[in-house]
Amino acid sequence: MTFQYERRDIISGIIIYAAGDTVAALLLDEFVVWRLLGVMALGGTVYAFEIPNYFNWIDRRTAAAPSDLARAWGRTGLALLYFNPLWIARHLLFLSLFSGQWDAVGWGLLKTGALSWLINIPLSALGNYIIQVKLPLRRRFLGSAIFSGLMAIYYALWK
Repeated sequence: MTFQYERRDIISGIIIYAAGDTVAALLLDEFVVWRLLGVMALGGTVYAFEIPNYFNWIDRRTAAAPSDLARAWGRTGLALLYFNPLWIARHLLFLSLFSGQWDAVGWGLLKTGALSWLINIPLSALGNYIIQVKLPLRRRFLGSAIFSGLMAIYYALWK
């Protein structure tokens, strides 16, 4: 098994995750340079490595689906399962640490992640369907990063 970690994903991760989070942070009056730098590092390393590799795994896992419809819903469902409450809570943990908001670190992040995931399943299902079914594999991380950036702004507008 080989892993993917490509320059285009690194650059996309740095720019797009940082842009979305910066807009969200500015809307919430929570902008901190350390958060920006942390999100840039996170987008270009952890996310640029793990997300494309998971998307590759999804393609391999659903390749033998009995129909195009089963493959489409399988990809969408597996993407929804990946970006689960724990993933969201981990992202919020990173944001708290990068922002120096040590008091925000706790089990409440998991509750927030679970609520965010549950409430937004319809929107996330639509976004992940488009990413997993309408975009070629090499563009899915880019699409996912853009969707994540838009979701960060969406969350900020509702907070």
